[in-house]
Amino acid sequence: MPRVHSWFFEYKKAPFALRCGAVLERFTLAYETYGTLNADRSNAILVFHAMTGSQHAAGKNPDVPGLNGRWTEDLHAGWWDDFIGPGKALDTDRYFVICANYLGGCYGSTGPASMNGRRRWGADFPVIRMSDIVDSQICLLDHLGIRMLHAAVGPSIGGYLCLCLATRHPERVKILVPIASGVETTVLQRLMNFEQITAIELDPAFRGGAYDPKHPPRDGLAAARRIAHKTFVSLEDLHARARGDVSDHGSPFGWYEMNHPVESYLLHQGRKFVDRFDANTYLRILDAWQWFDLESEAGADGGIFARCKGHRFLVFSIDSDASFPPAEQGHLVRMLEAERVPVTWITVHSGKGHDSFLLEPALFSPHIAQILA
Repeated sequence: MPRVHSWFFEYKKAPFALRCGAVLERFTLAYETYGTLNADRSNAILVFHAMTGSQHAAGKNPDVPGLNGRWTEDLHAGWWDDFIGPGKALDTDRYFVICANYLGGCYGSTGPASMNGRRRWGADFPVIRMSDIVDSQICLLDHLGIRMLHAAVGPSIGGYLCLCLATRHPERVKILVPIASGVETTVLQRLMNFEQITAIELDPAFRGGAYDPKHPPRDGLAAARRIAHKTFVSLEDLHARARGDVSDHGSPFGWYEMNHPVESYLLHQGRKFVDRFDANTYLRILDAWQWFDLESEAGADGGIFARCKGHRFLVFSIDSDASFPPAEQGHLVRMLEAERVPVTWITVHSGKGHDSFLLEPALFSPHIAQILA
C-alpha cells in the first residue's frame, strides 16, 4: 500500500458566505490526491466521503498533524483503497482523484475542533449546510485549476453532495455516481439523527458544546455511534461480526448485565469511535443532514434536475441497505428520468447492508469503471 500524505488548502481570497448567514474570513480544507492531472486538466474525479469519513481515501497515511490524537490506527489505511489505484475502478493510471475532508470536519479542515485564533471554535463554529461543503470544494477545484470534473462520486451522504454539485454547479461536472444515497432526508433518518443528537447533548460532559477537548462527551458520542451503527450493516452481518467478540458483561453505566455478543460488539464500536471523532463536528454534520433540501440548496428553477441534461448518472442501490433503502434511489431515478437526464440504475445484491460500498469492490467496480470510460 503506497504512502500518501494530506495537503492543506488555505482559502483567504474573500469572505466565504455560508448559507445560513454567517461568514468565514478564511478556512482550510485537508485533502489528498492520487494519480496525475493531465495537461488539459480534464481527468479529475472528486470523491465525497461519507459522514464520518476523511480525506484519506487511498493508500497509507500514518499521520495527519494537529489532530490531537484523533488520527487513530483505524484511519491509517484509505477508506476506499480497494476502489482507487492503478487498474482499479478509479484508475489512477488514467484519472486524477481528489478527496477533501468536509468544511466543518475534524481531520484537518476548518471545523468545531480546529483553532479560531487562540481558542477552538467548539460550539461557536457556524451552522453549515450541504451546499456550503460543496461550495468550499469548488474553491479547492479553482485552486487546482480544474474547471470541469470528469466525474464526482459519493457514497451515503456523500451522494447528497454529488447531487448538490450537479444541480448547483452543473457546468463543473460531467458524470455523477451517487452510491446508496437519496434526494431527501427520510422520516426514519430524521428520527435516528435526532436520537443521536439528544444522546450527545444529554451527556453532562457536553456542556452545551463548550467541553474540554481533554474531557469530551465520550458516553454521549459513543451512544450516538451505536444508534447509527446498526443501520450501517445488515442485522445478519452484525450478528456474524459479533460472534467472535467476548462480552465483558459490563454495561457503560454498571447496572445492566450484558448477555449477548452483539451488545459488546456495539459497545466496542462506540468506544472506538470516540477516540477518532469530535462531538461538535458530529452535531454540525447531523444538522446539515437534517436540514438537507436539494431544491433550495441548488437554487433550482423549473425542476431540480432541469439543468442536468448534459450529465450522465450512475445510481447504485444496495438491496440490504437499512440506512438508504432502494426506494430512495428509485425516487431519485424517477426524478432524473422525468427531466430526461441519462441515468443507469444498478442494484447490488449484498448481505452486508449499507457498508457494502466499503467492503465489496467487486460488486461496484466494473460498473464505475465502465461509465468513467
